[in-house]
Amino acid sequence: MLLLSLVLGALALTARGQNATFPDDFLFAVSSAAYEIEGGWDADGKGVSIWDTLTHDNSQYINDGSNGDVASDSYHKYEEDVQLVRDLGVDIYRFSISWARVLPVGDVSQINQAGVDYYNNLIDLLIANGIQPMVTMYHYDLPQPLQLLGGWTNPVVAQYFREYARFLFQTFGDRVKWWVTFNEPTTIAFGYSSTDTNAPAIGAHGFGDYTAAHCILRSHAMAYRLYDQQFRAAQGVCVSQIVLSSSAPIFTYYPCKFSCAVIISMMYHLGWFAHPIYTEEGGYPLVMEERIWEDCINDNIWISRLPEFSAQELVDLRGAADFFALNHFTTQLASNGQQAYFHPSHDWDTGAILSFDDSWAATADDNIKVVPWGLRSLLNWINNEYDVRGGIFVTGNGFPDAGELEDSGRQEYYRAYLAEILNAIHEDGINLIGYTGWSLLDGFEWIRGYTVKYGFYQVDFSDQNRTRTPKPSATMFQEIVATRQLPNRAAKPAFT
Repeated sequence: MLLLSLVLGALALTARGQNATFPDDFLFAVSSAAYEIEGGWDADGKGVSIWDTLTHDNSQYINDGSNGDVASDSYHKYEEDVQLVRDLGVDIYRFSISWARVLPVGDVSQINQAGVDYYNNLIDLLIANGIQPMVTMYHYDLPQPLQLLGGWTNPVVAQYFREYARFLFQTFGDRVKWWVTFNEPTTIAFGYSSTDTNAPAIGAHGFGDYTAAHCILRSHAMAYRLYDQQFRAAQGVCVSQIVLSSSAPIFTYYPCKFSCAVIISMMYHLGWFAHPIYTEEGGYPLVMEERIWEDCINDNIWISRLPEFSAQELVDLRGAADFFALNHFTTQLASNGQQAYFHPSHDWDTGAILSFDDSWAATADDNIKVVPWGLRSLLNWINNEYDVRGGIFVTGNGFPDAGELEDSGRQEYYRAYLAEILNAIHEDGINLIGYTGWSLLDGFEWIRGYTVKYGFYQVDFSDQNRTRTPKPSATMFQEIVATRQLPNRAAKPAFT
């Protein structure tokens, strides 16, 4: 199965003829994240998040020393932004709710009505314009009071997340039918093992990441089963709740040679979160359990750094998804070897050397190269490896540049990656249910600050009004959505 998907990736056929049309029921979406675009960091009773704390107290961790205090100011300009979504013609707008904006201290003892009103207004306006809201519950911005308890390394935070999810279902579930629990949980977990990936930037490598991931998975299961038991009957008209378990870090793997490195790398990243949910046996991938346990024994540590699930947690996680959500931005090569800086660490445990092919097209982010066939190869691997009976929804895919208004690179990126989506649908028979362009607006891109941009709409951050200007990629994406086909014209030679 793996060999087949790799061969398909290498072939990288170009979508054409009868395969150039997206199915009638295929969903197009565009996306954003609260901290990246909202601003209003302390407006109207909002609480402090770990990203507020990181950018204010440790701005040296951000490439340009910036923060999201104002960002794209979508908190005040959401009506304009909904119009931009409508102009694109998409079916769905995926956005996240800032936990600290609605529950400033992290629990329901304090409810910030102004924050609730903001999201109610946004949801209602989307629906009035024929756009379905897809809500991400958690996109990296934990309320700071919960971080003071240990954040995602404290098992009790899973219970706080369950009650936060309950609050969201009760408050918005009458209108929101697409729920995402966590965005890129691997990135969240790495915030507890490194100072250069994500807040809260705690360097407990090899311990904090596995502990945080365990809590995140338990949190997802709690929220999913809560929805199943108490809300689905009344609210579950559409697909109800999934987890973004397969996306971070934003790499997938194709081996320099056919070796076990690619399999181990896939399991240590995608499988870390997908295996407990999408396989019949559940739990962590066996290769993770064995390699981490062996390393602990070699260090005379007779307790595995990888936590164990209880029997009930295994049951609750297994099948806790209505479809498979995937973020994908680039591809890396994986070969056997060791490139870890620290021992113990997740990188050390993986035991793989990751690299890019020099021939792959570059972007403004050194960690992202343009490799369209990698997406198709990955989709085949997921389809063969996991139970994806609800289909696969690409919930994030996009191109970083330096913010140019004339974004020919972004246009060709979307054209090339969407061609591989069509190939996966028509040539490979994969049940792909939707595609999301990342992102609606230029915004604060986490540790990269404002040094890279992903938006269909340029934001002038030197202008107090944060003026939005459509880029050519917005016009192209609008055309694709309207015609359900890729345009024939090319701004420059397509990526290969």
